[in-house]
Amino acid sequence: MTVRTAVRALAGLALGALAVPAELLFLVAAAPLLRVAAARERVLAGARRLAGLQVRRLDLLGGVVVSGYDARRALRYLAWRWPVGVLAALVLVLLLYGSVTGAQLTWHWVRGEEFDGMGPEPVLVAGFAVWGLVLLFLEVMGLVGLVVAERELALRTLGPSPADLRRRIAELAETRAGALAAVDQERRRIERDLHDGVQQRLVALAVLLGRARRGRSPELLEELLGQAHAEAQAAVADLREVAWRVYPSGLDTLGLEEALAGVAGRAGLPVELRYGLRERPPGPVETAAYFVVSEAVTNAVKHAAAGAVTVEVGGRVVEGTETVVVRVTDDGRGGADPAGTGLSGLARRVAALDGRLLVDSPAGGPTVVVAELPCG
Repeated sequence: MTVRTAVRALAGLALGALAVPAELLFLVAAAPLLRVAAARERVLAGARRLAGLQVRRLDLLGGVVVSGYDARRALRYLAWRWPVGVLAALVLVLLLYGSVTGAQLTWHWVRGEEFDGMGPEPVLVAGFAVWGLVLLFLEVMGLVGLVVAERELALRTLGPSPADLRRRIAELAETRAGALAAVDQERRRIERDLHDGVQQRLVALAVLLGRARRGRSPELLEELLGQAHAEAQAAVADLREVAWRVYPSGLDTLGLEEALAGVAGRAGLPVELRYGLRERPPGPVETAAYFVVSEAVTNAVKHAAAGAVTVEVGGRVVEGTETVVVRVTDDGRGGADPAGTGLSGLARRVAALDGRLLVDSPAGGPTVVVAELPCG
């Protein structure tokens, strides 16, 4: 262990000891608040932040790799950590006391003076030297044990259990398969749009241009060129629509709110947009939110015979994690099938971000599509 590593470890243990009073106050205050539904989410969010500070402190002790822990695990970690912090405080106090006492004893005996009635006799000096080395060894071993205990505690309480790991592996395998299926489905949809839309328009454009080349009458030529121009514009619009379904590039420059306003403007029916996010969410979350709204609005127009749609985008804390919540409601006839092609593809896209998609569409309506997209 180098001197720098030792100093960092001592600093990490000292900071952990100093954090004990704040953690105890938080735990005492949190116990009754957890029974209050209105305050539970704030308490869990506070526990997650405190645990995050402690995880960053553990970088001084060599660091641990824990991520994705929920707020309840963070609360459990704080409940188990404070006794370790108290023990670290006691060991550090003993180390400080022993160091000060040893320094004073050495200072007086080097100068030939007595210390607490004890003179620098050779036998006494040798006895104290041996006893001091033994105590120093025990202190060092205690500090090393505390470093190991701090790291192991974080790994065991914040890290996943074997059952959680198995479940997570199964979820990842399922979401990976779902993502591959969604990509394949989207590719087929793009191919269909290109074949049935853009390709047909380009064929019509080629036919019109061919007729124009063979035309003899100036009036007929003018009419054919006008039709060709209209077909070219329609083909460009179709290509732009297909490109936006592949990836909405406007998100990068316009942001989610403006991109959703564009979806509302192109919907062909009244769409009310209520946007409540103060900060831009991460890129993958923005993209997923855009596709959820776009698909839900498209379904409302094409299949639900809806007269109006309401889109709400906001944020809230779910189990201590900041989450973007997208809610799309239409007044159509209902009966949307969550296992259908479009909604199942959205569910897989949302699941790839560890989120969830909820669809409530009774016969007769209304249809409500809710997507919860974690940002952590």
